[in-house]
Amino acid sequence: MIGDSRGLGLIWNFPALLEITGRKGEKLTKNKKIEIVNQLTDGFKASEALVICDFKGLNTKTIEELRNAARVVDVNVQVAKNTLATIAMKNADIEGIELNDTNMFVWGEDQLNVTKVVAKFAEANKAFEIRTGFIAGEVVDVAKIEALSKLPSRDELIGMLLQTWMAPVTNFTIGLDALRAKKEEAA
Repeated sequence: MIGDSRGLGLIWNFPALLEITGRKGEKLTKNKKIEIVNQLTDGFKASEALVICDFKGLNTKTIEELRNAARVVDVNVQVAKNTLATIAMKNADIEGIELNDTNMFVWGEDQLNVTKVVAKFAEANKAFEIRTGFIAGEVVDVAKIEALSKLPSRDELIGMLLQTWMAPVTNFTIGLDALRAKKEEAA
């Protein structure tokens, strides 16, 4: 329907307003949709963890903070249409998750990094809500995602192990130094 608004020369094309557009306002063609599905499928297949979140109420600046925090630890963040994401999840053999409303998809190769980024962001932003996840081949709830986020990372575990290994050496050197100091006093 094309109409003129009060003779002002403004023409509205209502069907054009209802077209699905991408981030930059371009119309999502069939090829663009296929490209998005392929990108999501590849990402989901290569990931150990996928977390689905509700981001309603967050402004662009806040979402960009999440993207920046995720980028640092090689975690991907993307908002996609549910129909396209459903196809991608099916292609990646992710089953048991139904999508509704608006969703943000967060995924990565290290499941601890994914859960830590999401849980930390949800704690700082009350409008950001974790809905569900798919970790290590199974659908998980919010409680499991939060529990995983509290586990130490690989680097933290290596640091703890090194401290444990170094404790006897450290104590031995402290004891030798104390013995040296005692012998010097006696002499």
